[in-house]
Amino acid sequence: MDIAAIRSQFPILNRRLYGRQMVYLDNTATSQTPQRVVDAIVGGYTRTKANVHRGVHTLSQEATELQESARQRVKEYINAEAAEEIIFTRGTTEALNLVASSFGGMILGRDDELILTVMEHHANIVPWQLLQAQRGFKIKVVPIDSAGNLDIEAYKRLFTPHTRLVSVCHASNVLGTVNPVGEMIAYAHSAGVPVVVDGAQAAPHLPIDIRALDADFYTFSAHKMYGPTGVGVLYGKRRHLEQMPPYQGGGEMIDSVSFEGTTFASLPYKFEAGTPDFIGIAALSKAIDFIEETGLEQIAAHEEELLSHTTSRMLAEIPGIRIFGSAPGKCAIISFLLAGAHHYDTGMLLDKLGIEVRTGHHCAQPLMNALGVEGVVRASFAAYNTLQEADLFVDALARVAKILG
Repeated sequence: MDIAAIRSQFPILNRRLYGRQMVYLDNTATSQTPQRVVDAIVGGYTRTKANVHRGVHTLSQEATELQESARQRVKEYINAEAAEEIIFTRGTTEALNLVASSFGGMILGRDDELILTVMEHHANIVPWQLLQAQRGFKIKVVPIDSAGNLDIEAYKRLFTPHTRLVSVCHASNVLGTVNPVGEMIAYAHSAGVPVVVDGAQAAPHLPIDIRALDADFYTFSAHKMYGPTGVGVLYGKRRHLEQMPPYQGGGEMIDSVSFEGTTFASLPYKFEAGTPDFIGIAALSKAIDFIEETGLEQIAAHEEELLSHTTSRMLAEIPGIRIFGSAPGKCAIISFLLAGAHHYDTGMLLDKLGIEVRTGHHCAQPLMNALGVEGVVRASFAAYNTLQEADLFVDALARVAKILG
């Protein structure tokens, strides 16, 4: 890849912090945005801002066309069967809440069982717990091994005649582990159990063929894949979506309303109540353009080089460092602790050296408990990061390690 040409598309990468060139390594939390996405947002507000699906005037028609073109773009990106299976949400979190409330509420009851994994983000735990408090079903959890791989044999043993649903992340936001979701889905389906996949960490880095995976639901967020904030995607198989009750009520999601009763709109609009972020949705298509023009295979190879180079230097040059997650084929995420140092102190000192990393439990407290730590420092890479930045990070980390003793 021409990294210089890629970086030139991201104006924020020219920022300086504390007199130093900024090195942005918090891509797992949110990636930066190329100029074409910014231009699409500005164009939406300055040329085509009008509510979608509700007007016969030109601006409304143009805005509607931009949003529905983006829906088609997402459909093609993940190889869904139909655009009607693409639901726009505010992010992965809302998408998972929608599935838990609407689909989970439809199939989970007392004496039923739901399977999660210990590496789930809170967004794929708490919505199910809220439903569990109402319905009384049991939640079972798949453990991990010392490298951060899911114990697939343990996963299979969790299935009983009471298992009704599985919900699993495609990739861990802490360990970087890419889970064998295809195998997990196939096993669940052999038992007649549908599967929800949290794809927030996978969609920016891995090719997603939803028909090959055969996932019943798949979710991801625009802001982690070079797109705008506040926009997410829920894919659902048509047969499920048609059976599910609406998640929210209001405008747009109806066919007709009277005080005697209401009938609902066809897919996908049944699940898109109110005015959507149609400007952000339209801009998402530009982020997909960037990914596909750059090439997912090329991005993955570049990120793997960054991961390997950085990990090798950290282990060789920083005594006592502890890195969490060594699964083969992991995403370009390095979660670590310096010996004897608190993760917040490490992150704060790195920031003063221009290195932007994430610290804390990363919305994965059950995983932190399993690892026996309160939190970790996390550095994560994207297409625009360079080997020079990786070296600046390791050099800064070595300096911080000396400061913290």
